[in-house]
Amino acid sequence: MSTLEWHKSSYCQEGNNCINLAAAPDGAIRLRESEAPDVIVTTTPTALGALIRAAKAGEFDHLTR
Repeated sequence: MSTLEWHKSSYCQEGNNCINLAAAPDGAIRLRESEAPDVIVTTTPTALGALIRAAKAGEFDHLTR
């Protein structure tokens, strides 16, 4: 795998667990958590967009109750 340029959210504060994203040369999106940087999840821009829209719409709120 080529070297990826990882980005973290501006909402992430120092010392917090953060999700990092990188765009891979093949068009895939790579995600990792700052506390486990060797564990990388690969998805597509379409699937990631659907996940973000669902989260914003509250479709996963029941999981935190």
